[in-house]
Amino acid sequence: MSKKLRRTNAATTPNALMRPSPRRRGDVDVPDRERILEFLRERGAPMRADDLATSLGVRGAAEREAFAGRLAAMERDGQLMTNRKGELCVVAKLDLVTGTVQGHPDGFGFLIPDAGGPDLFLAPSEMHKALHGDRATARQIGVDRRGRPEGTIVDVLARANREVVGRLYEDRGIWFLVAENKRINQDILVPPDLRGKAAPGQVVVAELIEQPSTHREPLAKIVQVLGNYADPGMEIEIALRKHDLPHKFSTAAKRQAAQLPREVRPADRKDRVDITDLPLVTIDGETARDFDDAVYCEAAGKGFRLVVAIADVSHYVRDGDALDRDARERGTSVYFPRRVIPMLPEELSNELCSLKPSVDRLCMVCDIAADAKGNILRYRFYPAVMHSRARLTYTQVWDWLSQPSQAKSSDAKALLSHLQNLHALYKLLSAARKKRGAIDFDTVELALEFDPHGKIEAIVPVPRNDAHRLIEECMLAANVCTAEYLIAQKHPALFRVHEGPTPEKLEALREFLASSGLSLSGGDNPTPSDYAALLDRIRSRPDFNLLQTVLLRSLQQAVYSPDNVGHFGLGYDAYTHFTSPIRRYPDLLIHRCVKACLARQRYHPGGATWPELGVHSSLTERRADDATRDVENWLKCYYMQDRVGEIFAGTVSGVTHFGLFVTLDGLNIDGLVHVTELGNDYFHFDAIHHALIGERSGARWRLADRVTVKVARVDLEQTKIDFVLADSPPGAAPRDRTRKKKRAAAGQ
Repeated sequence: MSKKLRRTNAATTPNALMRPSPRRRGDVDVPDRERILEFLRERGAPMRADDLATSLGVRGAAEREAFAGRLAAMERDGQLMTNRKGELCVVAKLDLVTGTVQGHPDGFGFLIPDAGGPDLFLAPSEMHKALHGDRATARQIGVDRRGRPEGTIVDVLARANREVVGRLYEDRGIWFLVAENKRINQDILVPPDLRGKAAPGQVVVAELIEQPSTHREPLAKIVQVLGNYADPGMEIEIALRKHDLPHKFSTAAKRQAAQLPREVRPADRKDRVDITDLPLVTIDGETARDFDDAVYCEAAGKGFRLVVAIADVSHYVRDGDALDRDARERGTSVYFPRRVIPMLPEELSNELCSLKPSVDRLCMVCDIAADAKGNILRYRFYPAVMHSRARLTYTQVWDWLSQPSQAKSSDAKALLSHLQNLHALYKLLSAARKKRGAIDFDTVELALEFDPHGKIEAIVPVPRNDAHRLIEECMLAANVCTAEYLIAQKHPALFRVHEGPTPEKLEALREFLASSGLSLSGGDNPTPSDYAALLDRIRSRPDFNLLQTVLLRSLQQAVYSPDNVGHFGLGYDAYTHFTSPIRRYPDLLIHRCVKACLARQRYHPGGATWPELGVHSSLTERRADDATRDVENWLKCYYMQDRVGEIFAGTVSGVTHFGLFVTLDGLNIDGLVHVTELGNDYFHFDAIHHALIGERSGARWRLADRVTVKVARVDLEQTKIDFVLADSPPGAAPRDRTRKKKRAAAGQ
């Protein structure tokens, strides 16, 4: 049967959520988890649940029911398990490992332990017991031929996949589903009487009615037919379900949104500063629909006053209400090409909270005073009512700033001086940021242009100008002030943290740089200034792209956390997200924190702790990134279908033991040159130098090498593009000529 697959799911069930339950369960008093585990450890032997309840003094039907629920939760969390005799065992005493199953497209998998430590390799036979994302306990049974710890699944604690999206196939009367998620490698059988009206080849959503086991494939019934694979927008429908992205608002949230006012009411203005006389403007891209930030700048002595006004979403979305629950679950808006899955209903995101021109809107203001060198002297926060003067675009603003004569209308002329103040302040803030040592990586953003049928027509670079940069600097300034304010108020919050390189990555980076005659200053603890100084030194080198890529990959990923460890890349001791509450849940939380501080109170988020919110927000961000990347990759594959045989220039963007990933110039489309296409040789992977080296020829392929490739194959279902080389390997020809000369001299 076919084993065609799709892309990876985001991780589920973070460790932060696996905390002990309190002693009380509902309205019934039962022993807590620690007491249960302590008793079983002291007893030193497994025992039946009824005997355990009696020993712990659990009496009465209600208490027994609550106690059974607690034991079931402990089994799901991998603290207890039931053996073949029906007795409860402490997992930690059985030398078992509890963790999350991570499948691989080739059929094997790994168990990622909750407690850290090495992953357990799971052979394909073991992966028949579980699906990607399931939580399980496993026992190490040895090591595989590559020296990795190998395990066997003892018990599946919790199933992660209730529904699966995939394509339906029929083979000699047997119907089966091939999951879009590549990490689900098993075919899912569909009984003929449960396939509904679905036809072979269609994309469907199936509900699992029987999970996999050692000797049985999973069974499912079709619950929804999405359509044919190449239908316009199908790639988004698949991504939504594959990544479990919430895309329908709850009935309660829709009801609450429908009851919101259409404009700012008199009662909403109470205890707010009226700044409707300030000529605030929004500056966004041409296609933007939700405007959550507006700016204004004026000269103040030798410095400037910067006003950053942010939509006051927290006035309408209160902690724990229906809108808040939906927003927290989503975590972020998801921006697909031609479609947005908003964090908040459009009544808020595109209307009541959007800072549209010529209407009053509620906002939270960060009012900043900066000196003539771009240093922030002081700031204050306050709730306000504003009135945007214009909805401007980056292109429009840059035209006015670069050619003031382009501001022809009276309204444009009235705004021009304020925009010039913003531009002057941006230059000061940018210079101060560079002096502080923030890392400035050169990146190029590309945009997809579509035809009327929703398919990619062209891929074009997005021009960046000072209008983009001045808005970025204004938002950075407001976010830094917010972080400093909350720290000064000693209020817990979610910070945007970005740590520097781990010791392992730093060591690998230094070895790589040494091979290029370079070094990174800073010893064992390099600072952002050390990175920035190195980037400045190498900017004119021909191998700059290679070096920049390696430097970037040495850093860790930015996350949300209540533990402020600073933002390495930006060079800030403290940083948070305050400026986008329409589309990011952490920003909404920060607004509530700021308001609580202004009222000399404390904000305590309901239903979760700050660490849990940090983990959840980071996961939803990764989930959105994965989903949008999947959609863009599919669209790019569709775009390249008609270009098989064409030749393109590109850059090696990844090196692995099985080949080279190449990114095409001007398209940002990736494909693989398999190692077998590199030449008749044995190639060895050098991880330190990011290189593949031919054993016989000496040909060397490195990260950021320039190559010319031909499109060999495009697999739309696998979203894979295969390239073959259209030129000689770098460095191979000289080596080959030298070898031929030596042979000739020896008379061979």
